[in-house]
Amino acid sequence: MERRRQRRTARAGIMAAGLFTGVLVPASAAWAGPAASPKVADVGRVSTRGSSLNVRTAPGTEAARTGSLRPGTPVSIVCQSTGEYIDGAVRATRLWDRLPDNSHVSDAYVARDDAAIPACGAKPATAAAGGWVLPVEAGLVSGFRTESRPRHDGVDLGAARETPIRAAAAGTVNRVRCNVSSGSCDADGNRSLAGCGWYAEIHHAGDIVTRYCHMVRRPSVKVGQAVTAGQIIGYVGTSGSSSGPHLHFEVHTGAPPATHANAIEPIAFLRSHGLELP
Repeated sequence: MERRRQRRTARAGIMAAGLFTGVLVPASAAWAGPAASPKVADVGRVSTRGSSLNVRTAPGTEAARTGSLRPGTPVSIVCQSTGEYIDGAVRATRLWDRLPDNSHVSDAYVARDDAAIPACGAKPATAAAGGWVLPVEAGLVSGFRTESRPRHDGVDLGAARETPIRAAAAGTVNRVRCNVSSGSCDADGNRSLAGCGWYAEIHHAGDIVTRYCHMVRRPSVKVGQAVTAGQIIGYVGTSGSSSGPHLHFEVHTGAPPATHANAIEPIAFLRSHGLELP
C-alpha cells in the first residue's frame, strides 16, 4: 500500500508540474531528443493562375484534400512521387512534391530551380567495383549499332517518363544541350525529327565520357558541375528523335569530345564494371 501511495504521489507531482506526457518510459531509457525533420531537397513557390493550390494526402486529385496554399506561398519539397498527370501553370507532369508533413502538391504548379530532387522511397544507387552505377534500372529496348541502325552510338533503356537518371560515375558535366532538328526540346519528339533532345554529358576519370539523351526537360545539372556516382542529373523523357520515353545512353573513350569514332558498346562496358541490366 505504501509503495502504491508513493507512486501516485510522484505521478501527481509530475502532472502538477505540467510534465506528464501520457507515455511511460523505462527509467533506464535515455531521451534521444525530438524526431529529426525530413531533409528538404528544394524550396519552390506556388505558381497558379490566381487560385489556391490544393494539398492532398496522396499524389492525385482523388486523394483527400488537407488544405490549400495561396499563390506565392513557399513550398518545401522533401522528395517527389509519380502520380496523376497534371497540365499546370508551370509545367505538365506526373510528378507530385511531398512536403515535410507527408502531404502532396502537384509539381505542375510549383516554380523552382533545377535542383535534383530525389524520388520518394528511392534507395541510393550503390556503386559497383570502380565506382560505376546503372544510369537507370531498366531493360534494353534497342542495342548498339544494330543492323537496322548502324549509327546508333548507344543503347536505349526502356525507363518510364520521369524516371530519375543518375550519373554513371563521378565526374564533371561538360555539356548540357538541347539538340533537335526543329521545334523545342520541351515537347515530346518523334522519329521524323533528328537530334538527342535534352541531353547531358559527363567527363569521367580516364577520359571516359557518358551521354544521356531524350530527357523530359532541361537537365538538373550545369556545365562545370562536379557530380558523384548515382547523383540524379535529369529525368527520362522523349524529346528529340524519339518514339517514346526511354534513356539513350552512350559511353565514349579517349574523349572529350564524344564522337561516333570513339563510342563503345555500353552494355559490355557496364558489365566489365560489375553491372548488369535488370
